[in-house]
Amino acid sequence: MLLTDLRTIYERDPAARNWLEILFCYPGLQALVCHRLAHWLYKLGLPFIPRFISHLSRFFTGIEIHPGAVIGRGVFIDHGMGVVIGETAIVGDYALIYQGVTLGGTGKETGKRHPTIGSHVVVGAGAKVLGNIQIGDRVRIGAGSVVLRDVPSNTTVVGIPGRITRQNNVSADALAHDKVRDVEAEVIGALFERVKTLEKQVEHLRTTSSFSTTEVDKEQADNSSNTDSMIAEFLDGAGI
Repeated sequence: MLLTDLRTIYERDPAARNWLEILFCYPGLQALVCHRLAHWLYKLGLPFIPRFISHLSRFFTGIEIHPGAVIGRGVFIDHGMGVVIGETAIVGDYALIYQGVTLGGTGKETGKRHPTIGSHVVVGAGAKVLGNIQIGDRVRIGAGSVVLRDVPSNTTVVGIPGRITRQNNVSADALAHDKVRDVEAEVIGALFERVKTLEKQVEHLRTTSSFSTTEVDKEQADNSSNTDSMIAEFLDGAGI
């Protein structure tokens, strides 16, 4: 298991220089090593030691994994500061989890209350996956997303709440976060174009009628132009 984790980090992180560096300088790997020991003791029914190991691991690595969580082979927690994985969470093989991710619950319910993550899943920085939900295999969850519902395999999820933006993205680069769609901006853009079309129709009706242009009309036209500029700037990323 440890060799698989080491090999996965070495293959997926271009900053990894050698095995010694990975073993001693990667908190994600160290947290997983501590967790596997804590999880083994947790399954034996020991009441205190597993949680204490988890607590020490969080103190030294900044990653909190409950001893009851099930973590698969080849999981890579990149950087990892602020990652929280709840008691009944299940993480599939070769998942990639970035810093600030929470695999948590939504209340004080008992039983299975944390998400199940499939294999080869990428969870972007700061994403929150909450509740007893199922995330399929090869799913990409965009940074900062909040996922509250089941997600089928081979899809990309972004936004708050998380929405599916792409189907069957098996060949998508797991690290290409810049290629994740901005659904909100697309919807706003579509509405913006619709409003402009309606404004042109209204203007055409006004020019073909007997109504004259007043000062109020001119002021409204100026305000509309300023609003158009603001919306266009937002859709273009405000210069980012």
